[in-house]
Amino acid sequence: MFFVMGALGIVMGLVWIKTIYGPKEHPSINEAEFDYIKDGGALVDLDAPRNDLRQVRAAQSGSGWDHIRQLLSNRMMLGVYLGQYCINTLTYFFLTWFPVYLVKERGLSILQAGFVATLPALCGFIGGVLGGIISDAILRGTGSLTMARKIPIVGGMLLSMSIIGCNYVDGQALVVGFMALAFFGKGIGALGWAVVSDTSPKEAGGVSGGLFNTFGNLSSITTPIVIGYILAATGSFNGALVFVGLNALVAAFAYLVIVGKIERVVLKGSS
Repeated sequence: MFFVMGALGIVMGLVWIKTIYGPKEHPSINEAEFDYIKDGGALVDLDAPRNDLRQVRAAQSGSGWDHIRQLLSNRMMLGVYLGQYCINTLTYFFLTWFPVYLVKERGLSILQAGFVATLPALCGFIGGVLGGIISDAILRGTGSLTMARKIPIVGGMLLSMSIIGCNYVDGQALVVGFMALAFFGKGIGALGWAVVSDTSPKEAGGVSGGLFNTFGNLSSITTPIVIGYILAATGSFNGALVFVGLNALVAAFAYLVIVGKIERVVLKGSS
């Protein structure tokens, strides 16, 4: 397994090197497209010669720690980071405890669990694409970035709470159906990186993305541990599924109540 996955990683790395270009170097870009990207806020001159970097450096003036402080004191960004933490709880439940749940709680064999676990993942993949389509359609129809991002995220998270329904059914097909529905909703609501792109300050996009990843990865640490404690204390997955469902609810709350209007952050001291 490790050799196969490692080899796939090398292949994908080679594909990446051959197909990913900066805007200036892309073989099929035209001037109008480049201007559109630049006017939209992209920092297309970061790799410019040293003598041409004065304006870029001026735009990026300020301490990285000061940028972190300002981002962590911004209510909208805190809501986005909290939402990512909770959304990733669903992801890491499926990555860590879902196969165990199928084997220990539902009596599937390891081989059966391997096949069954692919269905929620496929539904999550479809939900991820559909969430982007829905968001773009809302943006075109309303012109409201806030509605375009919040409606799929909040709707997807509420749909993900269907995972709690597994506690009230016995048939394996229904269990898998609820799990697939939950991960489908998680896919629809997984627009966090789109929101980060919409909100990050131009001079601190890397820092904002790093904080976003940090909060998400904190969930990868806490989720397996918390679920392990719940199982040890109760001997059942019922509480664990409620825990995961409540995280989806908190994510919806974060975007509905804490985030407010979605707009680009302007840091103090920026020109």
